[in-house]
Amino acid sequence: MSWLDESDDDEPDFDEADVRVRPNPKANRPRTKRRPAHADAELARVLGVDRGRYPVLVDEDGPRERTVLATRARELRRRPIVTGDRVRVVGDTSGAEGTLARIVGIAERTSLLRRSADDTDQVERVVVANADQLVVVVAAADPEPRPRLVDRYLVAAWDAGIRPLLVVTKTDLADPSPFLAHFEGLEDLGVLTSARDAMPVEAIGERLAGHVTVFVGHSGVGKSTLVNALVPTAARATGHVNEVTGRGRHTSSSTVALRYEGPAGRGWVVDTPGVRSFGLGHVDPANILGAFTDLAAIAQDCPRGCTHLPDAPDCAIVEAVAEGRLGARGAARLDSLQRLLATLAA
Repeated sequence: MSWLDESDDDEPDFDEADVRVRPNPKANRPRTKRRPAHADAELARVLGVDRGRYPVLVDEDGPRERTVLATRARELRRRPIVTGDRVRVVGDTSGAEGTLARIVGIAERTSLLRRSADDTDQVERVVVANADQLVVVVAAADPEPRPRLVDRYLVAAWDAGIRPLLVVTKTDLADPSPFLAHFEGLEDLGVLTSARDAMPVEAIGERLAGHVTVFVGHSGVGKSTLVNALVPTAARATGHVNEVTGRGRHTSSSTVALRYEGPAGRGWVVDTPGVRSFGLGHVDPANILGAFTDLAAIAQDCPRGCTHLPDAPDCAIVEAVAEGRLGARGAARLDSLQRLLATLAA
């Protein structure tokens, strides 16, 4: 008998009871890519980062404004959360002692101030998110001001789309005029000076109202002292400059957002740890010239693709400096620009 003659009655019958399911030894739910919508999440501002915990301000400017301690949700474990971020939080958002909420989302950032460990490191380190102003604090003396470090801050601000302001402290110790001459051609750079007994608290406060302002500076320049004067409840640690090395001691160890309350209105002050270097390895070299607005105007007469380096043919900036049209200040500015361009191009 051929197989064609076999009866279908010999075929076994199967039903749902015959399905064998692999046991789940962990007794957990199967994984799914679907995530809850968290429709009840509340919007908050990240005030700082402390070993995996994030103090956030919920219902900002609302009747129930409160600080809540939160942790990061599992689905965000590969996304950095930094001071200044606007986030969505769920869970216990009462702010009561011992409670812990959960951050489940990060709103789109309007700006990112970044730096790298050095110019050869392209791994960026986010300093603060959503800031729209940068206050660069420099001392007229003790420690000595470093124009090229300030140029780096200005490049980072330009790259992030943040408006810069320069504050020179300790003007009772030295005349800041020689240092400020380096930046005379920058019309968009606001400059304020500060002495030990004459801090421009009101003048700076007028610029803080309605803005998120991040303060940066070399260690020992008096940045934390200035922040404490602007925000009396800040209680940021202050230090001194080593008499042997001339270097300041790191006092602020973390980045923190502080509420500013002034006659002109409310704002945010973001204090950052003092640094002695500010790497720009993450910055596109094409964006560097934009921070040198005085030289960028002259560069419009340069040939297409001009590198602005010393050997660049027909470079309008190099020719202007060589002819003495920009004076000693222009020569120093060009030298700073070329150093940055050469370093990042390499």
